[in-house]
Amino acid sequence: MFDFGIIPPAMFLGMVIFMLYGFPVAFSLAAVGLFFGIIGIVTGHFNEALLQALPLRFFGIVSNDLLLAIPFFTFMGAILERCGLAEDLLEGTGKLFGGISGGLAYAVILVGAVLGAITGTVAASVITMGVISLPIMLRYGYSPRLATGVIAASGTITQVIPPSLVLVVLADQLGRSVGDMYLGAIGPSILQVTIFILFILVMSIIRPKSMPPLPKEVRGDFNWALLVKVLMGMVPSIVLIFLVLGTIFMGLATPTEAGALGVVGAMLLAAMNRRLTWPLIREAMTSTTHITSMVVMILIGSTCFSLVFQGMDGSRWIEHMLSGIPGGPVGFLIFVNIFIFVLAFFLDFFEIAFIVIPMLAPVASSLGIDLIWFGVLICVNMQTSFMHPPFGFALFYLRSIAGKDVKTSDIYMGALPWVGMQLILVAIVIFWPQSVTYWLDHGPKVDPNSIKIEIPAFGGGQLGLPPLGGGNNDSPQIPGLTLPPLNGLPGAPPAPAK
Repeated sequence: MFDFGIIPPAMFLGMVIFMLYGFPVAFSLAAVGLFFGIIGIVTGHFNEALLQALPLRFFGIVSNDLLLAIPFFTFMGAILERCGLAEDLLEGTGKLFGGISGGLAYAVILVGAVLGAITGTVAASVITMGVISLPIMLRYGYSPRLATGVIAASGTITQVIPPSLVLVVLADQLGRSVGDMYLGAIGPSILQVTIFILFILVMSIIRPKSMPPLPKEVRGDFNWALLVKVLMGMVPSIVLIFLVLGTIFMGLATPTEAGALGVVGAMLLAAMNRRLTWPLIREAMTSTTHITSMVVMILIGSTCFSLVFQGMDGSRWIEHMLSGIPGGPVGFLIFVNIFIFVLAFFLDFFEIAFIVIPMLAPVASSLGIDLIWFGVLICVNMQTSFMHPPFGFALFYLRSIAGKDVKTSDIYMGALPWVGMQLILVAIVIFWPQSVTYWLDHGPKVDPNSIKIEIPAFGGGQLGLPPLGGGNNDSPQIPGLTLPPLNGLPGAPPAPAK
């Protein structure tokens, strides 16, 4: 039995109290970390020399090439939000499916999935879909609960569908490839859209009056020209999706480079729609700056917290506490998802990703859980953070653009079935890991044994440095620095038999 003392649990509790009180997250994390760091130094539980690593950690954050993908994808989404692409897609798709019961709901889900794949932000999808489709759905007899629920849910699909910002952040926190995280999310994305469509199908059979078809004078006569028009309207979107995701999957570009290509593609789409103006670019840049600054500040605050927390064996306390959960890996995953589901009532996905995931990842790894599967599972769960009544941000966005005819209670009650469907997907991913790993297993393979990296010897040569080890896998010998044996590190080769 390990004796970790009272400081790590008190530090975790202090962080939760600060969050619930409403202080800005970034400053709360930094304040709690430094405050308990001082307590640890005074009580002898924390080595003050570790604080010297903070400047290097801050520099590592601002120089992280992977995080450059966040402003690129955010800027791309902000431009597409304002360029009229969603309006064109919804108009054509609505007319295409408008003749059947629930046709507008099908159109909202499908267009929401397409927008999610090219914008990557929930706010843009929910607000755009709400402004365009909510008045039409209410005007032609849709139930307010169904209309608001389907719009909010179609926006939160963005969380799972690549190039989701959540997947980028989780890949960074878990130390995994963004491309692999995107590949792993393909299966759950398809499943989520399918579950939503099946729900609309069932509801159209059980309660057809809650989602009547559009009048013929509104949708017009069905003809092949309309089908072709809808497909042609989707071609630019499909090209942009391939430009962003295809280059990543094929190994032609990093996520950051693909994000830059996506920005160029979004600007070209806006120009094609004759809506690329300086006010549009200025608004998109302002939105991107706000989101990027928030992410960087939360990262800096979480670094202060995690450095002190790990310096006082907080990570070992978490690992010791969670690794004993009955049920093995499945029991751990069920507990973690319930825990994150509750946290999502109070924290947004950035806060969960930067604070909670670094604590849980070592435990998942020690239990033999694939971290790509783990990351995608957490991403699916964090969809609910946007749909939780009464704190879900998607519901706030919808409330801001819904008219007085729509009651807040209808928005909240309408969200509940969709939260349930998101939790069904969580259960599917837990008990069917192949829904994530299938795309990874069938992707391009690289044999690690075929990779050769040659490093020229530089010990004891003209530089006058001592040899970096005695050739027997011992610790490198550098004056003033003691490192653990290489065979004690994860993935290191075993020590030779003696």
